[in-house]
Amino acid sequence: MKEVEGELFSELGSAVIAFTTHGTVNGKGETPMLHGSAREARERFPEVAKELGGLIRKFGNHVHPLSNGLVSFPVEHGWMEVPDPRLIERSARELRLLADEQGWDRIIVPRPGCGGGGLYWREVKPLLSPFFDGRFTVIVKAG
Repeated sequence: MKEVEGELFSELGSAVIAFTTHGTVNGKGETPMLHGSAREARERFPEVAKELGGLIRKFGNHVHPLSNGLVSFPVEHGWMEVPDPRLIERSARELRLLADEQGWDRIIVPRPGCGGGGLYWREVKPLLSPFFDGRFTVIVKAG
């Protein structure tokens, strides 16, 4: 796992971009994507809220490959909840398995649950390390 400073979506098109999510689906069948990397994904690709909402309804709150080179990375069970370290660890495991299955060689991930989520990187990094090999880059937001 590499750590670099930069912008999450700067590698769009040359790497798979993971963004942090939760398991809530609203009455429109969409996942509310109001904050952080999820909001950035929705601003670039408005249809992703409906796409992810359908996958969550059908398969649950898991890592899901999405269109446009994106992948969901659940950190919370619901949109009003705090990040769950056990869910972050499960998401890291699922993302690693999906990367192996799909043959992805570059995956960019924000620091899951950190920043607006309130977790400390020193607590989250050990949850990811067993699963994230050299194909994974964790972005620390510049600035």
